[in-house]
Amino acid sequence: MIEVKQSKLGDGEFNRGVFATVDIPKGQLIHQAPVVPYPNEDHEHVEKTILEDYVFEYGANHTAILLGYGSLINHSYEPNATYDINFENHTFDFYAYTDIKAGEEVLINYNGEEDNMDPLWFLDDYEERMRELNEANDGEEDADGIESDSKDTDSSK
Repeated sequence: MIEVKQSKLGDGEFNRGVFATVDIPKGQLIHQAPVVPYPNEDHEHVEKTILEDYVFEYGANHTAILLGYGSLINHSYEPNATYDINFENHTFDFYAYTDIKAGEEVLINYNGEEDNMDPLWFLDDYEERMRELNEANDGEEDADGIESDSKDTDSSK
């Protein structure tokens, strides 16, 4: 159903991505990626390695390395896939968010929610997107009707 191939996204050394080998209908389970969780306080060690770019939040107190194809699925603000964290099975379950045609790259929004447009730390336009987000939020009122001076825009995992 899926395979790893060269991706046209990015310009890094490896440029891999996950691609559909058959048509995948919206809602179908694409992949269950087992996790290797570790406590958040241990993340300082992972930050010193390339693995930092491949981990996911796993609840409030843990971070996880995804096995299988999970960490090779690339980001898009217009994703065709989504995921749920399955704590009972210790997996990230990836589903087709839209119909995916054979040969298409499988893409998720790294912000977790499919329509979340928050800037991501690794994108070339991060600084510009942060400025735009902050300008859009300037003067907005929070849920209590109180004007807020700052917004939490940390989109790191």
